[in-house]
Amino acid sequence: MSQEQLEKLIDCADGKGEAEKVPAAVGGIDAAEDKKKCVVAEASGEKAEGEVNRKKVAPASEGTITIGEALEAAVLTAGNKPVEWSDAAAIQAAEVRATGRTNIMPGGVAASAQSAATLNSRVTSEDEKTTLADVLTGASSKLPSDKAATRKDAEGVTGAEMRNDPHLTTYPTGVAASVAAAARINQAK
Repeated sequence: MSQEQLEKLIDCADGKGEAEKVPAAVGGIDAAEDKKKCVVAEASGEKAEGEVNRKKVAPASEGTITIGEALEAAVLTAGNKPVEWSDAAAIQAAEVRATGRTNIMPGGVAASAQSAATLNSRVTSEDEKTTLADVLTGASSKLPSDKAATRKDAEGVTGAEMRNDPHLTTYPTGVAASVAAAARINQAK
C-alpha cells in the first residue's frame, strides 16, 4: 500500500475527508465510481518510503484493503494511544477474522495486544504504557494469512471493541474505525 493510499484510508477512518479525485489510470478505477466514497486503489508493486518489504500471504483481490493493512492504518490514526482492553479485544477479533483461526496465536498481534493491555493496567505512568503503534506496526506481516476487510469483519471488530469498553463505545480513530473504513472502501469497489 502506498503512502497516498494510507493517507486516504486515514481520512476515511477519521471521517475528515473523502477521496474526491482518483485518476482513471490508477487500478482501473473511473473517477465517476468514487462519488461520496473513499476509494483507494492498490499500487502495483510500488513501495512507499519507510514501508518494510513483506511477503503477501493469501493476497486479496486486486485493489482491496486487507484486515492487516487496516490494523497498520490504525497506527497512523491512533498510534500514540495506550493499549486498553477494548483495543486488545478488537485486535483479537481482527486477527481471528483475518486468519480464520478460532484461537489466538502465541506471539501474534492479538497476544501482544493482550499483554500490552495487562501491562498498561498495572503501570501508572503514561510514558511507560505500551501504545497501539508498539503493537500494530507491521501487523500484516505478523499475520500468517490475511483477507480483504468486509462489512461483517468491521461489525465483528466494532462489537468486540464496544463490549470491552466501560462506556460501550469505540475509539473514534482506533482499530474498529480503521477496519470499518477499509470495509467501506472495499465495498465501494
